This record gives sequence, structure tokens and C-alpha cells, in this order.
Amino acid sequence: MTLSEGFHAEVEVRWSDMDVFQHINHARLVTLLEEARIPWLFEDDRPTVTLRDGAVIADLHVRYRGQLRHSDSPLDVLMWVEKVRAVDFTINYEVRPKGVDVSVAPSIIASTQIAAFDIDTQRLRRITDVERAYLESWQRA
Repeated sequence: MTLSEGFHAEVEVRWSDMDVFQHINHARLVTLLEEARIPWLFEDDRPTVTLRDGAVIADLHVRYRGQLRHSDSPLDVLMWVEKVRAVDFTINYEVRPKGVDVSVAPSIIASTQIAAFDIDTQRLRRITDVERAYLESWQRA
């Protein structure tokens, strides 16, 4: 995978995502990141669909390098897997306004650490071999 590769998701910005300064509110941005990763990881045809039944955010980092506004919609969210461990994995994000090439610095850089979780036992669970293979296929070299 080259540096410009990863999973791209377009995410629509809603008017309600804006704050009084007319840029995307932090809490709403975290929701937009979640909406971006759903088609990549949680749709029925994905090997990681099982994580829909149990996954928790263990860590989240967001770095703002520029403002994003409603007029920048739909946002281009580029995602890839940084690392996969026994019970968790880390996703990196680059968020750009619509139509901006990946060679341009992103407005937002973020990461989330997601842990596989067994709802019935209320404990972390190991990532399965099938989940691991899919997640590792999205790692950058």
C-alpha cells in the first residue's frame, strides 16, 4: 500500500455539526470519524462485521491543522490501520475538504484505538484470525 492509499469515505457535514464559529464542532467531528469507519469495518460483507457486536474505543486523539466548514462537505476521510495487537487495533485518519488531493496536508489528523469486546462476559476478547487478516491488509508498509 502506498502512502496515499487507504480506505476513503465521504462523510456529509450536517448544518448541526457546526459551532458558533462556523467550523465543525469537536464532538461532532468525532461522530463524523465514526460514520467514516462504519462502511470500512462494520458493513455486512466485511470480515470485521463481528466487531459490531462488541468493540469499544480505548483511546482517541484529534489534531486540528486547519478549519473545516459546512461548505467543505462531503469530507474525504482517509483511513488505514497503524497496528494490530491481540485485543485491539489503531486506526489513523486524515480528513480533507471535498476535492482536495491527498498530496495536500490534511485539515485533521486523528487516531482511534479500538478494542474487541465480548458484551456477554463484559471482557475484552482476542481479535480473530479473520479479523486480523483484514485489518493487517490495511496497514501501510
